[in-house]
Amino acid sequence: MAMLCYVLAALCLVYCVGVVATKAAGTKFYLIWLAGTALFGLFGFFIQKGLWMRLPIGLRAGIGVLAGVGIACLCGLLILIGSTFSAKGEQQLSYLIVLGAQMKPNGPSVVLEKRLRRAYTYLTENPETLCVLSGGQGSNEPVSEAQGMYEDLVKKGIDPKRLILEDQSTNTVENLRFSRKLIPQEVQKVGIVTSNFHVYRSLRLAKQQGFLDPVGISADSGVYFLPNNVLRECFGIVKDRLYGNLKFF
Repeated sequence: MAMLCYVLAALCLVYCVGVVATKAAGTKFYLIWLAGTALFGLFGFFIQKGLWMRLPIGLRAGIGVLAGVGIACLCGLLILIGSTFSAKGEQQLSYLIVLGAQMKPNGPSVVLEKRLRRAYTYLTENPETLCVLSGGQGSNEPVSEAQGMYEDLVKKGIDPKRLILEDQSTNTVENLRFSRKLIPQEVQKVGIVTSNFHVYRSLRLAKQQGFLDPVGISADSGVYFLPNNVLRECFGIVKDRLYGNLKFF
């Protein structure tokens, strides 16, 4: 068991270093992998030195129960995220909403570029569809995410008249709340273009923001960053549930 803990600690450390080395992470969430390194390493040390068995049985049982509940909750969240991971959406929707992600000085981040690529494909296949580009400007972004997406899609050949900018939002809840105000109230079925790991939460949030029939359109997010993104999304789902921003069913 101690060896397994050490292996898990090493994997967490290697993954964290790899994420940092790419210089593509948009947040500091990757630091959780350092926490995992410390946690698994410490647990392995306790087992190897026999310190674990010296702890009171009640404490060991409590830690075991907490770990079991945590693993069960994580598995449940992964199932929910996976349920919409490959969402294809529907053809001939009246409106799309493209959820923003980080804009860098040299253009869209990797995550945002993949969302834009998916939106471009849909818009070229459905020439009557209008598109809301949703995302404000963060302190580390040269332009608003909406403006960056607009410039990218226009450069790719999408008619500017089909694009509507929502450039005030700072998170996914605001993305959907502010976008709802830009779309006629009689339109209830809209496509939401976002990364595959983000579709489930986006759809649940959309229902709470007045969209009766949102449809997910999944964009690839890349394999390497998937563990980091999915784990962060699990925390995001829990946070939004606690704040009352979404319901699971």
